[in-house]
Amino acid sequence: MYNQINLLSKALNASWKRNEVIANNIANVNTPNFKRSDVEFEEILKRYVNGDDLTGVTTHQNHIPIGVRSIADAEHKVVNNGGFSTRRDKNNVDIDVEMAELAKNTITFNTLSTQLNNHFSRLRIAINEGKR
Repeated sequence: MYNQINLLSKALNASWKRNEVIANNIANVNTPNFKRSDVEFEEILKRYVNGDDLTGVTTHQNHIPIGVRSIADAEHKVVNNGGFSTRRDKNNVDIDVEMAELAKNTITFNTLSTQLNNHFSRLRIAINEGKR
């Protein structure tokens, strides 16, 4: 149960950050030389779930952790997509793509928050029924 709540919280954080990044891309649609950014989380999560990451075991607190060992270590990251430019001013933001991504992310965020609320509702029901 705790893992599911932690996973949903991580996904909500990534979705929230993605919303901020998309809003920044949209705000800079007419800024010359601006390169759009994106948030990576789904691939990081997929590698964690499939166990594809090489993980190291730390035996001392000063050891540097290698790879994603638990869902608590799986964090989203913002990446800059500056490899191409579709316009003369070297800006690579396409407003139609950004608006579609914003709509998709809004649906994702709403779905994740509903799932998390349902989780807490089930916990609340179990606690209240246990009192009887």
